[in-house]
Amino acid sequence: MLEAAAVQALLADNRHIAITGASGWLGCATLDLLARALGDRFAARVSCYGSAARMIDLGEGRVVPQRPLSELSALEAPGVWVLHYAFQTKERAEAMDEAAYRAANQAISGCVIAALGHIDAEAVFVASSGAASKADDPAASPAMRLYGAMKRDDEARFAAWAQAGGRRAVIGRIFNLTGPYMNKHDAYAMASFIRDALGHRPIRVNAPREVVRGYVAIRELMSLVFALLAADGPPGEVVRFDSGGAALELGEVARIVAQALGGGTTERAAVTEPAPDRYVGDSAAYAALLARYGIAPVPLDVQVRETAPWIGRVADPGR
Repeated sequence: MLEAAAVQALLADNRHIAITGASGWLGCATLDLLARALGDRFAARVSCYGSAARMIDLGEGRVVPQRPLSELSALEAPGVWVLHYAFQTKERAEAMDEAAYRAANQAISGCVIAALGHIDAEAVFVASSGAASKADDPAASPAMRLYGAMKRDDEARFAAWAQAGGRRAVIGRIFNLTGPYMNKHDAYAMASFIRDALGHRPIRVNAPREVVRGYVAIRELMSLVFALLAADGPPGEVVRFDSGGAALELGEVARIVAQALGGGTTERAAVTEPAPDRYVGDSAAYAALLARYGIAPVPLDVQVRETAPWIGRVADPGR
């Protein structure tokens, strides 16, 4: 669940929440949180948009309709908060021609920006990425730099919309998340660790360099996002933050996962390369934001236990 204060704030007003890219991990997790918070008011208060019309299955008999992104401009609702998740991922940057990748993301953000001019949009949350900090990093892969540059462009575009129209923009650079609906189980270390622990296999970290990550729970992140969207501020204010979490080397993350899920074994290969792989936001500033809005940080072992049932169901649908 969202923090109690966030739930109370959502129930206390009648703002409409429109989600773009609703069928992805962040979208589904947000829909689940909103459905639990809003109850029978959910269907009237939340609408979903994506690349095509479809039904989003949240489990437990909950199915949410998604409309084509082009229909966002026809939304008639008061004081809309737009949660903007729609974007071609880094994996698409690896697979697509650069010009085509740029054109696809520009078309998505252009469609959303245009729609904001037609609806009663009060504020927007832009789910950016920690990759934006890698856009000019020569040590990053070409796909990471391209993805990061496009995310950074999105940040600037929506910030300009807010400033020009006296609206509010909250821009979060998201580094590492945990929680239900996590996808890409072969690509994310956390998902892989949990899957090994659930399978009673040793968790192995083979990277020849230090790999440092900081994790936050999706429910914690979204509690902060809703607090920031609702906060008082001057017209045209743009609020930027990084997701935080304790900066831990993956060997320690593996140990915490194993302990949280029954005490399995872990193995850390020798670190033989000097340059660390660090992908962590400004944890101190993030912690200060949580404290300002009375949001309790979710410890990593709790994050693991909350994520594990989802990983287990996906790995074994019969469970």
